[in-house]
Amino acid sequence: MMTMVFAVEEINHNSSLLPGVKLGYHIMDCCDHIPTGLQALFSLLSHSKTVDSKVKKSTKESSTCLYYSPVPAVIGLAPSSPTRAVAHALGPFNIPLVSYFATCTCLTDKHLYPSFLRTVPSDLFQVRGLVKLVTFLGWFWVGTIGTTDDYSLYGIQAFSNQFGRQGGCVAFHLSIPASPTMAEIQEMADKLESSTARVVVVFATEGQLLNLFLEGTLGFTFPGVSIPGLKEFLLNVRPSPKPGMEFFNMFWEEHFGCKLDLSNMSAYKDGEYAFEKPVCTGSEDLRNTDSSYSDVSQVRISYNVYKAVYAIAHALHTFLNCDSAGPSRGLCEKHSSFSNGQFLRHLKMVNFTNQFDEKVYFDSNGEPVPLYDIINWQKDSKDEIRFIKVGTYDGSAPQREQLQIIKNTIVWTKGLLQVPVSQCSAPCPPGSRQATRQGEPKCCFDCLPCADGEISNKTGSTECTKCPEYFWSDKDKVKCVAGEEEFLSFYDTMGIILVALTLLGFILTSIITIIFHSFRNTPIVKANNSEISFLLLLSLKLCFLCALVFIGQPSWWTCRLRQAAFGISFVLCLSCLLVKTIVVLLAFRTSVSGSRGWKLFGTSQQRILIICTTAPQICLCSGWVLGAPPFPFRNPNYQALTGKIVVECKEPWPPGFYLLLGYIGLLAFVCLLLAFFGRKLPDTFNEAKFITFSMLIFWAVWISFIPAYVSSPAKFSVAVEIFAILASSFGLLLCIFVPKCYIILLHPERNIKKGMTGKYQR
Repeated sequence: MMTMVFAVEEINHNSSLLPGVKLGYHIMDCCDHIPTGLQALFSLLSHSKTVDSKVKKSTKESSTCLYYSPVPAVIGLAPSSPTRAVAHALGPFNIPLVSYFATCTCLTDKHLYPSFLRTVPSDLFQVRGLVKLVTFLGWFWVGTIGTTDDYSLYGIQAFSNQFGRQGGCVAFHLSIPASPTMAEIQEMADKLESSTARVVVVFATEGQLLNLFLEGTLGFTFPGVSIPGLKEFLLNVRPSPKPGMEFFNMFWEEHFGCKLDLSNMSAYKDGEYAFEKPVCTGSEDLRNTDSSYSDVSQVRISYNVYKAVYAIAHALHTFLNCDSAGPSRGLCEKHSSFSNGQFLRHLKMVNFTNQFDEKVYFDSNGEPVPLYDIINWQKDSKDEIRFIKVGTYDGSAPQREQLQIIKNTIVWTKGLLQVPVSQCSAPCPPGSRQATRQGEPKCCFDCLPCADGEISNKTGSTECTKCPEYFWSDKDKVKCVAGEEEFLSFYDTMGIILVALTLLGFILTSIITIIFHSFRNTPIVKANNSEISFLLLLSLKLCFLCALVFIGQPSWWTCRLRQAAFGISFVLCLSCLLVKTIVVLLAFRTSVSGSRGWKLFGTSQQRILIICTTAPQICLCSGWVLGAPPFPFRNPNYQALTGKIVVECKEPWPPGFYLLLGYIGLLAFVCLLLAFFGRKLPDTFNEAKFITFSMLIFWAVWISFIPAYVSSPAKFSVAVEIFAILASSFGLLLCIFVPKCYIILLHPERNIKKGMTGKYQR
């Protein structure tokens, strides 16, 4: 109140601002009460018509006026609820209401409050600053406390909404009644004690919750300045019976514990003033006392009042054309009539820089620059609370530069220097994600490890990120690494076993070839065309060797070669068996009906049949390899199961493999059928019987192969095919050639022509 008086007198003594115009004031109290505030407003407006040359103000409400006009502006009120009522009443008359402390966001509505302006930022910016502050300090689990006025209600609602969008949660909200009972106080205390939230956000004025402000509190306040001459002015004020000094007289009596003996003080002879007190002399010295009244080293709310008075003065200066050259000779023009609407427009457009280098102006919503100081309640050496500036918040700055805070200058509760922790659940470490508990706020969660193939590389991740294709998560699930490639390697245990079996089969076939070559002139070797036997042994060697192409990392050439080599080798083998089976059947049939069959199916015909039965497979494989060749492919489909990328040969034309396999099956079926017909021929060494056994083994292996191949994953499907190749090759080798080697090596006496025809007797 006295700062407003000081500002008015300072302007009145300033020849460059409103020259020739004197401002006055009238002060009334709204008592933080809506009906009282409206009553004070109507009294002020009616009183202004008879008061000369005034600017009016109160601890909550004041007005300025000229001697020839009604009230041009009202400064006030402090609380938001009475301010809303007064602003709503003044709006239709375009009388400006400039508040220095009403911060409710609801007052931004220009439809309801068209003439409202303020020198204090809206709660909207305070809320944004609070959200930035608590999240900057790592607090996402807080409680809120407020009162029942509009400032608390709107502020907490806005804070909760914005805080929630930043990932925060409000653990509880306590609303303190104007006159709480002991039971209500105890209930609120129990709630505070039982909550896991260790940080409380309060929306209230200092006086409303003074007992809560203990050491360690952080608060948003308005920038403080030291106004030159203000302290001297305040200390030189003395009690007076003049109008407008009633509030100061009351302060004087309360501060010095005495009562003033003034003729106009009879109105105050009730209540506390009825008690016996010494008489105030009026010469008591405020310099000898310590109070917040004389502590003006950093005024904050009073500075908002100071700016409001100067804003009105500058608007009047422009409105009265005080800078224009004219008949007034450097003085302001005297208006015969005063339009509040015109003055309101000038006040909204005011823009000046004051003596503290601060730009004073109003935006389109009547708001000032949103600038705050962040202060910390700290105890001094006398164990008294002092406000220490620890940061700033500028709502007009770029996002990353709005909050400036020095953490190491903050003293927390109980004198601690470390930032308190307030959380429902500790942030999940890297490699895990948050899983909200059902029925609880999102800040209360469990930490679940990321699934295979997913990572989270920062603390507090809400989701795990899937690794890119061909990449996989490491063991800690914090980074994606190149996926480990898997294929049937020569160094795998399975690969080593298959290679050993392959070499065993090749060596065994080579040994049998050597034996047959050494005894090539014996009847058992010469029987059924030895040339076909050697060709069959060669094809079996190729069958064994083609298994090696399936082992190792697939490459451009192995993918093209493996199936073709397998298909052609086995068809050549089966073609030889088919010829041998036909020869056996013809040999015994022509022994009865003459030698005509031998002439029709001689050596040349046998060779032609082998070529004719092998040629279709050669054509099929050639067309397949040239038209749609298999190629190496990194298959990521098994990463979810094994964490590995399977390197395999992808077949762009799947029917090719099944046609190849189907043709092999057709030849095997024909061989089995013919051999079955000749199984009871009267030969001591009935080769048709052994061919039948070998074909049965062949069919058993490959019939089992198909479902096993389809159902086997990754490299195991390749191993299944190799096993089928080796098993069927060993079956043919053992069934057809081992019995002959047994006779050649162990029973040479049977290796004669009679022994082969059944005429040999032991």
